[in-house]
Amino acid sequence: MTQDAYQHPAIEDVSLPEVLHALSDPLRLSIVATLRGSGERGWGDFDTSVAASTLSHHMKVLRMAGLILNRREGTRCQVALRPEIETRFPGLLATVVGLAG
Repeated sequence: MTQDAYQHPAIEDVSLPEVLHALSDPLRLSIVATLRGSGERGWGDFDTSVAASTLSHHMKVLRMAGLILNRREGTRCQVALRPEIETRFPGLLATVVGLAG
């Protein structure tokens, strides 16, 4: 299975309201902050107190908002911040994560 197995919106279709909605949840904001500091990670590497199905939901919200890229590596799912998001909304993630931290 390749990265194409996951649906990712085209960067020009990523909207600010959807991004801000995705970042409004504390767990999703924490995921984005972690990815900003560490690059790509496996889903299992996130220390959360939620069920796997709940984490999957949060990852989908972030992916469909255009914030992250998901890809399969064997049986593991890897996640990373979408590099184009900084071009689309310069300084947004640094500002939001900085204010929340």
